[in-house]
Amino acid sequence: MRSRSRLLVAVLLFAFPAFAQHGGGAHDVGGGFIPKHGPPPSHGAPAPHDHSFRDAEGHPEAPHVHHNGEWVGHGPRPELHLDHPWEHGHFTGGFGPHHVWRLAGGGPGRFWFGGFYFSVAPVDVGYCSDWLWDSDQIVIYEDPDNVGWYLAYNVRLGTFVHVMYLGS
Repeated sequence: MRSRSRLLVAVLLFAFPAFAQHGGGAHDVGGGFIPKHGPPPSHGAPAPHDHSFRDAEGHPEAPHVHHNGEWVGHGPRPELHLDHPWEHGHFTGGFGPHHVWRLAGGGPGRFWFGGFYFSVAPVDVGYCSDWLWDSDQIVIYEDPDNVGWYLAYNVRLGTFVHVMYLGS
C-alpha cells in the first residue's frame, strides 16, 4: 500500500507542471497551438517594433500568438514597405491551420519547405534565432497590414515573423 501511495505522489508531482502549462497565464504560447486564422486587419497606429513583446511572465520576447488567438506585436510596420510587392509572385501552397509545413533547411536569409522558398524580413531576423530551420513546423498566414509580406508562425514556439515569398 505504501509503495502505491509513493507512486501516486510521484506521478502527481511530475504531472503537475504539464497541467499548469495548459492553463492560462504564463504558458499560453506555443506548445503545438495553431491559430485558426491570421490576425485581423489593424485599423490603428503602426505596430512598434522596438518595445517589449513579453506581455506576461514566460512569454517570448518576440511577436507571438496567445492560445486565445490574439496576435501580439502585429500591425502595420512602415519599415516593411516594399516598392515592388510580390515581385517573386504569390505563395499558392495554402494558408492557415490546414497547411502545416515542416522546415527543410536554410536559415532566415533563405529557407524552404515543400518546394517553396522564403526569406525573413531583415527587421524580424532577431525574433527567429531559436527556430530549428531543418525541422520546426510552421504555418503561413496572409498579412493584412503589410503588402508583399506573409506571416510565418512557428508551431513549437508560438512566435511569428514576416516573410517574403521567393518562389518555387
